[in-house]
Amino acid sequence: MKSAVIVFPGSNCDRDMIVGLETVTGQRPIPIWHRETTLPDGLDVIAVPGGFSYGDYLRSGAMAANSPVMRAVKDAAERGVPVLGVCNGFQILTEAGLLPGALMRNAGIRFVCRDVALTVGEARSPFTAGYRAGEQVVFPVAHHDGNYQADAETLDRLEGEGRIAFRYAGECNGSARHIAGIVSERGNVLGMMPHPERAVEPAHGNQDGRRLFEGLLETVGA
Repeated sequence: MKSAVIVFPGSNCDRDMIVGLETVTGQRPIPIWHRETTLPDGLDVIAVPGGFSYGDYLRSGAMAANSPVMRAVKDAAERGVPVLGVCNGFQILTEAGLLPGALMRNAGIRFVCRDVALTVGEARSPFTAGYRAGEQVVFPVAHHDGNYQADAETLDRLEGEGRIAFRYAGECNGSARHIAGIVSERGNVLGMMPHPERAVEPAHGNQDGRRLFEGLLETVGA
């Protein structure tokens, strides 16, 4: 599986994502610097990792969403290439218009850093192929601006179209309807605040995140 990981100034989870993908797929992802205007041919998946791109100036993800490389990422997403945005990557995808809604400051104005239980939603996507709807998994979270919000019409549409990929099993950051991750209309773009790449190896404490990458590998091909 040929993959790429986008790297911005201030990204700090790009290496975690690279290691997670390589561990599961056996192939080293290609790191892509934010100034690039094109992506390698034949990519099976693009990952936009966590961190504090551009120091979170203006809004988390706002400046990164306007980086040259994001035009190529948007074009790839429109062609159906799977795109995964984790934590700051989720923020970037919403700022870029690839996913609806916005990530706001956490309720309680505190940085949240712990393992959280998630309930798998009904979203049909290459990224959820390794899970069953309704099952519980545990992923780490580490964010200050992970409070997902959208207007009622958008939230109802996400519910009605089965586009909620993960929900927090309990209160985490104030997110509307406990949303932790959503997919695009086509299902090929996933944005989520929890970190599956930090739950891949036994040393991580659990391997629930590994199944996200395994399901992706089985869906898009080796």
